[in-house]
Parts: sequence; C-alpha cells; structure tokens
Amino acid sequence: MSKPLTEQELHNLAMNHVGKDLEQRGFEFIAVNSQLKRHPQFVCIDKNNQYFFVIVRAVILPDNPNNYDVVWMESFKKHAREKNAKVLYAGVGLGNATDKTLPVYLNESYLIEYSGIQILDTNLN
Repeated sequence: MSKPLTEQELHNLAMNHVGKDLEQRGFEFIAVNSQLKRHPQFVCIDKNNQYFFVIVRAVILPDNPNNYDVVWMESFKKHAREKNAKVLYAGVGLGNATDKTLPVYLNESYLIEYSGIQILDTNLN
C-alpha cells in the first residue's frame, strides 16, 4: 500500500529541489532550517558575501506555487533589511503523476512545477 507524503515530507522534497538550484547558482549555505513554518529555510551568501534569506513554499497542484502571503512577506522583508540581507522566494508545486486527485506518494513519481527563484525587492515603497 502506498504511503502519502506528509506536509513535512512535501516541504522537504521542495527544499531538496530548491537547494540543488541554489548550489548550481553558486550560493554557499550558512544555515538550513527544514521545519515547517520556520523562516527562512536557507540562509546563503553569494561570491560577493551578500546574504540571502530564501523562503521555500510547497503547495499541492493545481494551486499556484508562485503566490504567497504579501502581508506576511512585507514583515519578513523588514527583518531581512535589518540584517542587510536580500529575500529570495521559491514556490514549488507538487502533485501525483498519475491522478491529480490523489496525494503524492512515497517512492512514486510525482509532478513538479517550479519556475525558479524569485528575487523580492526589500526596499520600502
């Protein structure tokens, strides 16, 4: 019998995908936090020693992984400004590969929708 992935396991799957993308882009990891609802998930630096706070959000398809809570994000961007960091957002959509009404199962194929990392402007309007 197939075991559906928990919310934490889906989050970890999304984080693995985003982490590989960050590595390919040359970021160095300073800290990683894989707990649900704990932000940021990654604290990274680039080759110029600029700090980046990376928010990873996993959603079940057909929900749009690029949508996020704008009000909450404004408070997080304030925190990043205080730490002289930039904010990156990575939304990852996950779904069952054979039937979109079923959950994603452990050790089975799945769909992924990932548009890449978005840079969120932390400047005040």
